[in-house]
Parts: sequence; C-alpha cells; structure tokens
Amino acid sequence: MDEIREETNSAETIRQEIKEKRRTYWRGAITGAASVMAVLLIVLLIGIYSGAVVIGGKGVTGGSQTVTASDGDLLSKDVINKLDNLADQINADYYEDVDQEDLINGMYKGLFEGIGDPYSEYYTPEEYEDIMISTHANYYGIGAGLTQDKNTMEVSVTHIYDNSPAQEAGLKEGDKIVKVDDIEATSMELSELVTNIRGEEGTTVHLVIEREGESENLEFDVSRAKVDIPTVAYKMLENNIGYIQVSEFAENTPTQFSDAITDLQGQGMEKLVIDLRDNGGGMVVSCQQMLDMILPEGTVVYTEDKYGNRQDYTSDAEHYLDMPIAVLVNGNSASASEIFAGAIRDFDYGTLIGTTTFGKGIVQNIMQLKDGSAIKLTVAKYYTPNGDNIHGTGITPDVEIEYEYTGDTEGTYDEMQDNQILKAIEVLNGEESVSYTHLRAHETRHDL
Repeated sequence: MDEIREETNSAETIRQEIKEKRRTYWRGAITGAASVMAVLLIVLLIGIYSGAVVIGGKGVTGGSQTVTASDGDLLSKDVINKLDNLADQINADYYEDVDQEDLINGMYKGLFEGIGDPYSEYYTPEEYEDIMISTHANYYGIGAGLTQDKNTMEVSVTHIYDNSPAQEAGLKEGDKIVKVDDIEATSMELSELVTNIRGEEGTTVHLVIEREGESENLEFDVSRAKVDIPTVAYKMLENNIGYIQVSEFAENTPTQFSDAITDLQGQGMEKLVIDLRDNGGGMVVSCQQMLDMILPEGTVVYTEDKYGNRQDYTSDAEHYLDMPIAVLVNGNSASASEIFAGAIRDFDYGTLIGTTTFGKGIVQNIMQLKDGSAIKLTVAKYYTPNGDNIHGTGITPDVEIEYEYTGDTEGTYDEMQDNQILKAIEVLNGEESVSYTHLRAHETRHDL
C-alpha cells in the first residue's frame, strides 16, 4: 500500500511557503506597548523546553532545558519604536480594517519565521488544538490520507478509509486537491490546509479535485464526521510472511502494532514485512516502544542539543523478534519512520527496501503556553544507533527499487501486484540465516 500521509500530519514545510508567509506576518506588526510586552513573554518562554519532544509534529514527553533570554537587542528602544511606527502605518493606510488579534498572531509567527527553520513555529490556540487531535488519531474530518509534494506543494489523496465520508462522496486515491472551499491547496503547508478540511460534525467542505483521465476538474461536497483513524493494517502473505503497514506513529500505534504481531504470530508468522512508505513520522516514544518489541537491548536512537546534552531512547532485553524482517521505505518516509529504519539498519536486524527516505534528522520541542497557544522549536539533532545524523540526506535502502504497481489501478489494491512488496518477499525467502544475525546482534548491541 503506497499510502497514507494523514490529514493531520504535516508532512513537511518548504521554504517557498515561508517566504510568502513572511510578507503577511510582518504586515501584522502590533500596536501599543501591551502587545510588545506579550512578545517579551513569548521570548522568555521560548527558552523553557518543558514541553514534549516531537518528531514529525507529534508531542511526547521529553526532558527540560532552561535558557534565560538576555536583556538585549531584540526589544531595544529602536525595535519598539519601529513596531509602533509600522502599526500606525497599517492602521492609517491599509485599505481595509485589520483585526488586532490577527496582527498579534502575525507578529508572534513572524518571530519564529525569523529563525529561518521551517519546523519552528508559533501556534494559535485553535491551531494547537488541531495538532493535538492528530496525536489521538481521531477527529471530525473526511477520512482521507493526504500527502504534499515538498517542491510543488501539490496535495494528493493517498488513501480513502472504508466507510468514510470521503469514500461515500466518491473521492479516489490519486486525486489531486486543487481547492478546499476558496483556498488554493498549493498556497499553504499541508498541516495548515487540513485545518480547513476538518470542522464541526455534520458540516460540509467543498473540494475541487483534479483526476487523471478527466478533462475538467471535479467538485465534491463532503460531509464531516468523526473519523477514527487506524494507523496499523496487517495481513498474512504467502509462505507465512506477515505484512504490517504503519501509516504514522500516533499515541495508539504501539498497541495496534503489538496486537498485529500477536495475531500474525498466532497464524504462524515466520517472517515479517513492515511497510513505512509514505509514513511522515509521529511520536518518537511510540516509535521507540515499537522498536522495543522487535530489537534486543540497546540504544535505538539518541538526540543531542547544541550544549552537547544527550538523551537515549532504548530497547530492553525482555522481548524481541527473532525472524527475518524487511522494512519498506520511500521518499515520504520521514522523521520517526527514519528512526525506525535507521535502528533496524544499525542493529543489522533486517533489510531496507525501496527508495531513499526524506531526510529529517532534527527534533522539535512543543510547549503549550498559559493562554492555550503553543510554540514549536527545533532543539536537537537525532542520531541513529551508529551515530549517523541523516538530516538532509535520508537513509538509502539496502535494496533500491522504484515503486511500480502492476495490477489494475482502478480496482482493489492487491499487495501481490506491488513490486516493492514482491521484492521484500523475495529477499525474505532467501534469508533463512537472518535469525542467527539477530542473536549476534543481541550479544553485541547492549553497549549502544
């Protein structure tokens, strides 16, 4: 299943969008000394990393690090005077009335845009609530998995969930979203766009769709409903090879993953394919918990901040799988997916198959503020067990093979027509000695 970047996951911000946003944000300079003091509050809070370590935009409990903001140049008299002058100019000459709250939020966002990091940003209370919904993998939406091209910003439908509003409306995998109501889909990051797709239960969202083979765009009014998103799907393939697809690392994913392994073992599973294609990431703790079910004792990933502080995420020796494993990845496998793949590779515990992963090797810290808003800040790099930081480069699989589906693209998806899955089966059927490598790894990886 070459699929699933959830509506809630942001996949990945690109700098062209940031440049466009920056023009909007700095138009939103705030009036008055009270707003300047609000900026000071935010600046002071940025240094307090007491929130949740996140990878791919999902929160998990992390450590804390306090940095004291210095009395200095950021809020000098010149800066304050210029903010006042800019705000006066907007209020005097802008051709329409300006909402003061929008100006305030624009200024906060502009502060983070100034970092030049696409993963650091400020969230309004509403935006933060939307992000937290994805952690629990249920929300009022349409039940479609989406992905966004990091260069063109084009948004595509990668999966339609059974019995979902999207399925009932007639949306199909491969559809490209042109508009969400009056919003051009390419005008914003996916994580922001989906806040306009979700909404109150029973309301509708109007989608303009480009579909291959259709001469004109199609239009759909899709009703929003509560959607419980499964993040794990599984089945038994030929020769007692289990197949588990993980669409993201959400809060409930480890439980679903454990249940899948238990069921497949009950069916006689002897080998395992784990599909992380188009998995944009998620909670690092969820990823660590799943690796703990597979790998023997050792560090599965570690992070380091600019002060050299290191945090290890480990697997214990209590449970691990002793069977040949293949992991499928592609260019949309990012963040926590790369942590998973990197650990499998460095433990010498399986074969990576597919194409080079996205290349996101940095960690974000997300913290909610007292007024319900939140900040997300890149605070560290993460490293695979062998000490590799893959940011900007990704992970090259052991077996490189471009995706090709040989079945009927209009019919029901068939794993046995997916050339990457077939390659995984071929590799697993030829690796009867992998279990001995697992035992050696168990003996030598305890010091990681």
